[in-house]
Amino acid sequence: MPTAIDYIEFDSEDLSASRAFFASAFGWRFTDYGPDYLGIEDAKLDGGISRAEGERKLPLVILYTSDLDAAETAVRAAGGEITREQFDFPGGRRFHFREPGGNELAVWSEQNPAG
Repeated sequence: MPTAIDYIEFDSEDLSASRAFFASAFGWRFTDYGPDYLGIEDAKLDGGISRAEGERKLPLVILYTSDLDAAETAVRAAGGEITREQFDFPGGRRFHFREPGGNELAVWSEQNPAG
């Protein structure tokens, strides 16, 4: 039986900052499910953000874009910190960043630096 990723969930040290960052950088919307949980919308994969309590779990969520440079510009403009500059890997390029709630994510694209 094939199994696919259906939902992703990660913790945030600051839900308001995470909401503002993802809305600004990627245009995501959210549904409030109480004071400690945000449902992620418009991210192409369902997910949620829960308030961090104690030791945080650190998944690496990797986002896809057709324009890596534009995504990096949006991440920086929204207050994200680049933790690993763009690099090549088999199949494309990507960079890693930390959003204001403390989560590290990556963005990848099939594009190469020449075009």
